[in-house]
Amino acid sequence: MRRVLLVAFLLTLPLVTPRIRGADEIEGFAYLRSAVFDRDLDFTNEYQAFFERDPQGLAGFAETFLARRDPTTGRAINFAPIGSAVLWSPFYLAAHGGVLICRALGATVAADGFSRPYVAAVCYASALYGFLGLLLIHDTLVRFAGFASAGATATVLCLWLGTPVLYYMTLAPGFSHACSLAAVALLLWLTLRAAAEGRGRPLEWALVGAAGGLAGLVREQDVLFLAVPAGLLSWRILVRQEWKAGLSRLLCLVAAALLVFLPQLLVYRVLHGRFGPSRLVSRKMSLSSPHFLDVLFDPGHGLFLWSPVLLLALVGLVVIVARRDRREIAPFLLLALLLQVWINGAVLSWSQAGAFGSRRFLGATAVFAWGLAAVLEDLRRRLGQAAPVALVVLAAWWNASLMVQFGLKIMDRQRLDWPAVAARQFTEVPPRLARTAWLFLSDRERLLRETR
Repeated sequence: MRRVLLVAFLLTLPLVTPRIRGADEIEGFAYLRSAVFDRDLDFTNEYQAFFERDPQGLAGFAETFLARRDPTTGRAINFAPIGSAVLWSPFYLAAHGGVLICRALGATVAADGFSRPYVAAVCYASALYGFLGLLLIHDTLVRFAGFASAGATATVLCLWLGTPVLYYMTLAPGFSHACSLAAVALLLWLTLRAAAEGRGRPLEWALVGAAGGLAGLVREQDVLFLAVPAGLLSWRILVRQEWKAGLSRLLCLVAAALLVFLPQLLVYRVLHGRFGPSRLVSRKMSLSSPHFLDVLFDPGHGLFLWSPVLLLALVGLVVIVARRDRREIAPFLLLALLLQVWINGAVLSWSQAGAFGSRRFLGATAVFAWGLAAVLEDLRRRLGQAAPVALVVLAAWWNASLMVQFGLKIMDRQRLDWPAVAARQFTEVPPRLARTAWLFLSDRERLLRETR
């Protein structure tokens, strides 16, 4: 069944759009370009280069990142962590090598770190990492959760095509979210491998910790997924009384996570004058998470309004926990998901207005997969083989139609405007679908001009 996923990946590759446009994308890319070409952490020239290419579209970006400086160090502001740049670096360096070879052969492509080969390398790297993360999720569901391969495939397709995962693997791969999905999927896969019978040596738990540190490097909030392995080990220590083995494994887990995350702390120190994120970010957070429920159910911005299939996944996960099914890890998966809701609800910019979907939850895809797989398994048992397929198709249609509305700007891009957004899925999207698809694949610049 993995062949189905491979075919789906190959079919979506033409959708990958090699462009760096928004602030978050520029910040992540700036780390890479500055480190390789300037060998420093001063991003002023990177920011200026992107601004000069689109001064009107990046006017707001310039107000924050060019006109302002870090209040402590006076350096150029960069709120992004370094993890995506780290994961992109092999592809970026390969692109640089290819550009130098082409120039030696007479080509005129710029070897400046900004030209199309460099941007394309980063964007296709994100798509590839996202796909590898989806494969890890599939393997986790089959090998460790006991789901059938067909059910795992349907689950992965549903989460891939029916949520913003598709958007951030193809139309906006310059963001960190595809890398986030992959890093968390790796963390959970390694956790379950270490927890399996006959395994669990300290080195394996150190690898789990290293994956958790990597997840934190990609997106700081993803370090909270370490609650899964840490909770599992703590449960074994307290309930099974595995004091010696459990404590040594927990120590290895924490030490490895800190070691891998250490470069980010050092970057914080250089940029912000302290071993933590910029105060411009931390002052915008409230640990009481006043928007805990809003990030899930708000009519304009809620996760479950953008991607209704994820509500089914949450229900399935709760049922798994209630039934004490699918091994002892399920409660800690639910805990990790609740921690993500808490941290997203704690941020002043909780609504993510202007973004496609609740993108900050893409790291939780590997957690949602457990609950959705259980729902699809139950649907197959009750209604037959066609039921899971129908749900995949329905979720994919809903998500793709929203992507069309968002891309063509026929919806309010700051929020979901119910019930109009639902009505347009039937009235305005279908007539535009064929032409939009054709222009997207043949002349994207013309499509952008027509939608402005």
